[in-house]
Amino acid sequence: MQQAIAHISLLVRDYDEAIEFYVGTLGFRLVEDSPRPEEGKRWVVVAPPGSSGTSLLLARASGADQLAAVGGQTGGRVFLFLQTDDFWRDYERYRSAGVTFVRAPSEQPYGTVAVFQDLYGNLWDLLQYNGSVPYRLGAA
Repeated sequence: MQQAIAHISLLVRDYDEAIEFYVGTLGFRLVEDSPRPEEGKRWVVVAPPGSSGTSLLLARASGADQLAAVGGQTGGRVFLFLQTDDFWRDYERYRSAGVTFVRAPSEQPYGTVAVFQDLYGNLWDLLQYNGSVPYRLGAA
């Protein structure tokens, strides 16, 4: 049996502001932006450059409960882990684009990592594995 996680749904306030951040600021690619008029929604999918696996489904919050969860889907824990092949390139690019880092870069046994916030306050690890773990970029 083979399975994979195709998308992770991320609650957002507004499709266009989310696209601007993920595509314009972080450099993700817009995989799909299709209207769903029967639902009053859009199907918006973004993915990091070079990614052929899991992507983010940007899901506009509907209703007070979902709106209250925007930016806090994990209760303040790091939510998503963005693996890179060049930590310092991406760290400097994100900082110069105004991305807020809430934990400075550090060397860990598994690689280099820093924590940043997206436009809603969700926490992300930016990380580059050092080869000590089997799930690094390019690993089989």
